[in-house]
Amino acid sequence: MLPRNQRIHLPAEFRELTRHGARKGTRTIVLHAAPAPAGESARAGFVVSKTVGNAVVRNRVKRRLREILAEELPQLAPYSLIVRAKPQAARASFQELREDVHSVLRRIGAVKA
Repeated sequence: MLPRNQRIHLPAEFRELTRHGARKGTRTIVLHAAPAPAGESARAGFVVSKTVGNAVVRNRVKRRLREILAEELPQLAPYSLIVRAKPQAARASFQELREDVHSVLRRIGAVKA
């Protein structure tokens, strides 16, 4: 579980990031990112729609993504991130999701040098 100060949970924040943040994707996820306001650390929010699968599948995908980001957030530059799962995320293994997240974070520039 991500600490409360590292979660994005307000609908307005989700809207702002998905509309105006940089967007990069892979076959399993799409990442929307923008630099966090001054003085804040990296934060993340998740979107897993019904197109991914039923409630059991959606929750499994969300748990996997949360675990991956919980490991990554301390090493990231201060960015606000929205991770949107695509339907292929339901069939991806944990390792495939982890590789996709790492790949997108590097491309977006959120990984500290």
